[in-house]
Amino acid sequence: MIYIKTKKEIDYIRESCKITAEALQLLKRYVKVGITTKELDHIAEEYIKSNNAVAAFKGYSQGGPSIDYPAAICASVDDEVVHGIPGNRVLKNGEIISLDVGVKKNGYFGDAALSVAVGEISKEKQRLMDVTEKSLYIGIEQAVVDNKVHDISYAVQEYVEANGFSIVRDLCGHGVGKYLHEEPSIPNFGKKGSGPKLKNGMTIAIEPMVNMGKYNVKTNYDGWTVLTIDGLPSAHFEHTILVSNGKPEILTVC
Repeated sequence: MIYIKTKKEIDYIRESCKITAEALQLLKRYVKVGITTKELDHIAEEYIKSNNAVAAFKGYSQGGPSIDYPAAICASVDDEVVHGIPGNRVLKNGEIISLDVGVKKNGYFGDAALSVAVGEISKEKQRLMDVTEKSLYIGIEQAVVDNKVHDISYAVQEYVEANGFSIVRDLCGHGVGKYLHEEPSIPNFGKKGSGPKLKNGMTIAIEPMVNMGKYNVKTNYDGWTVLTIDGLPSAHFEHTILVSNGKPEILTVC
């Protein structure tokens, strides 16, 4: 079921999204050589709590035999695509880290992600991050009333592949707001003009996950961390968007 939000619901979602964006920008400032992913997790969770909100990912269950997600954020380094569990890993010069944050406040959700350089990175890693971020905004441009979901998908895929990178196909964006994950699914590849129609009042998370090498991925032994199959790095950017009459509104900004 695709939820169309009321003005009051959108106001609540907007508040959760603002906290999400602020937490991400705070984390971005703390990313440096020598910090652990667990320290970043603590910084984010304390900030979220200080805003009378909760970390939406913590305790999240995807069903099946894996454990409920044990941390406040996802911290995915280099060949970790998404869902990296924070721990004692120390960030090293030349790595890139993708940080994903979800916030719940007043019963409503916000979700966003970005990738950050650790120290000095290679030109190719920088280009991977630049292309991934640009593809997100190209996708967002298509999030207008009466377009189809796969207009977003097609735009992202076309830009990424034209730049020599690959789009992860096993994972996708999603509706968000009343629940952390809602319909519709928003893949980052697809046929233009297909998929559900975008309507005024929809809130969606668009999130390109782009690999330097092949698009194939696998899940680590922890049941959560998704890795590139070839060990090459991946980047991830995400915003929660309001589909409205006129231009799409990015809610996860501060």
